[in-house]
Amino acid sequence: MNTLLELVGISKRRGCGLASTLALNDVNLEVKAGEVLLVEGPSGSGKTTLLGVAAGLLSPDRGKIRLAGQILGADPKQRREVRSRNVGFVFQRSNLLARLTAEQNVLLMALSAHMSLANARSETRLLLRRLGITDIASRRPGEMSGGQEQRVAVARALVHRPLIVLADEPTGSLDAAAGQSVAEVLTEIARERGSAVVIATHDQRLVHVATRRIMLNDGNVSAADALL
Repeated sequence: MNTLLELVGISKRRGCGLASTLALNDVNLEVKAGEVLLVEGPSGSGKTTLLGVAAGLLSPDRGKIRLAGQILGADPKQRREVRSRNVGFVFQRSNLLARLTAEQNVLLMALSAHMSLANARSETRLLLRRLGITDIASRRPGEMSGGQEQRVAVARALVHRPLIVLADEPTGSLDAAAGQSVAEVLTEIARERGSAVVIATHDQRLVHVATRRIMLNDGNVSAADALL
């Protein structure tokens, strides 16, 4: 399998001066096409920082990131360009734009990734259908349930067919049934397309969708297990 994400010797401090903490400590990680990796650990263990660095949203203090075959450098424009084409992000709370409809939120992501309008519309409609939310295409976030919002967020993360999907506690604000359903459809569609999925989570109900899991504790990878 192709390696889609590689972190080599990644260290990152958060905060300033005496208040700073070591969020990631010499982390090495490879994620291959088709993998679904769970990143587990207590609050403050570095999970969110790991996803931010992997996506190029944060610059590491030390180490190297290779995403989709490209080294992420210090230039924010370069990181943004690589990210927009190759990464889909799902947040714990949907982070949908309140003034846009479900369909418009997904379309905007597709167009930001430089898809043609025709392809963006076609892919948006396909995903809304696959996710079972065509009936809410014209609703705004305030008119949706939490589970519906997260399904729209999943569609937004997948619409540009990214090579890797990063999800930060995507089921944390959902009940058990809605959370499991969202995780299953996210991983199913991504793996069909040969994408990799990395999920930072406390949710042990997601173990069955994963192929591998790692544990973070105080910024250190403390264990790694193959599941499938």
